[in-house]
Amino acid sequence: MPASYTPKTRGSETSDKKTSSQTLDTNMSAARATVGDVLANKNGDLFWINPQDTVAKAVEVLRDKGIGALLVKNPQGELVGILSERDIVRRLADTPGETLPQTVEGLMSTDVITATPDQSVVEVLRLMTDGRFRHMPVLEQEQLVGMITIGDVVNFRLTALEYEALQLKQLIVG
Repeated sequence: MPASYTPKTRGSETSDKKTSSQTLDTNMSAARATVGDVLANKNGDLFWINPQDTVAKAVEVLRDKGIGALLVKNPQGELVGILSERDIVRRLADTPGETLPQTVEGLMSTDVITATPDQSVVEVLRLMTDGRFRHMPVLEQEQLVGMITIGDVVNFRLTALEYEALQLKQLIVG
């Protein structure tokens, strides 16, 4: 039997010592993690394109930077959309051989859902899953401070689970 389990035996009911493998703190740690925590683990590089740039230019940036989406900012620096690989693939299917010269403005998603650094990771993951998108810009006081992906969120949670498992293992063995 694991060391954390103590079977009830005659006389053990009088002991005040309780054991548990989980606490409210460990169970709620995922719910308390924020977008800011996820951003702290990223390098902070942001890539964007102008709405009037061509899809060909966007494809080159996506390829060269190894990313799956680009923020779209107007000349004043305001976020006006997001362009993902999915947007491009759909247009390629609709206009084969005619897509690359088109402007980003015609393909980008303009209803961009954003997050804030203090928003919970669980809430953002739910928004991404329900909305079926994988990239979310992060704004703080109307200023762009980062972008997180569903992969960032999953990786953050897996790292936290590995750390929690290591702590439990040390409690059991140690």
